[in-house]
Amino acid sequence: LPYRPAEDFESIGQVAAFPLLIAARKDFPANNLKEFIAYLKANDTKINQGHAGVGSIFFTTCLMLNSILGTKPTLVPFAGGAPALNALIAGQVDFMCGDILTGAAQLADGKIKIYALAARKRNPNIPNVPTTIEAGLPEWVVSGWNGLFAPKDTPRAIVDQLADALDKALDDEATRARLIKLGCDIPDKPQRGPAALHALVVAEIARWSPIIKAAGVKMN
Repeated sequence: LPYRPAEDFESIGQVAAFPLLIAARKDFPANNLKEFIAYLKANDTKINQGHAGVGSIFFTTCLMLNSILGTKPTLVPFAGGAPALNALIAGQVDFMCGDILTGAAQLADGKIKIYALAARKRNPNIPNVPTTIEAGLPEWVVSGWNGLFAPKDTPRAIVDQLADALDKALDDEATRARLIKLGCDIPDKPQRGPAALHALVVAEIARWSPIIKAAGVKMN
């Protein structure tokens, strides 16, 4: 990147997080996460994994999944999450690591299978889907997230004012209801504000850099 995410901005606060999930075409021959893992390990060279492009959260979170499982499926890129999901629905790819915003509605319609949600607790939008912790893959707990940032050297008074406004927005009942309906996790008070967001950025860089480097990922 031409900038340093942890140093070149002023953190304001995290807005929301959205957990990832393991989804497969509706006729994939596995009925739960353990069966999925066993099938993937036995057949990974024959299996196609869709993603939303190199660098996307669909791509990086499945890099982590495959590194945990020791699997190497064929990676099939698409120009975004929606095209990748459409390919999964059509059976053109076998599975993907998608976010709950993209995949939850398709499960309700029976268009795909979702084996587990990579979160610490179940989500009310897909209450029957177990977490990866429940289903036997506690190493894979991952979320995407959105945060607000200001330009470097923005006066502290302005950053604090924006952070306070965000905090009030996240306590607004209508805003919370909308975010929850989308499948988002709203940060608790200790997870809000500039310091918490900066710590999250630093932690995420430390978490993901070794995985991406080990995979030899190159941007085109």
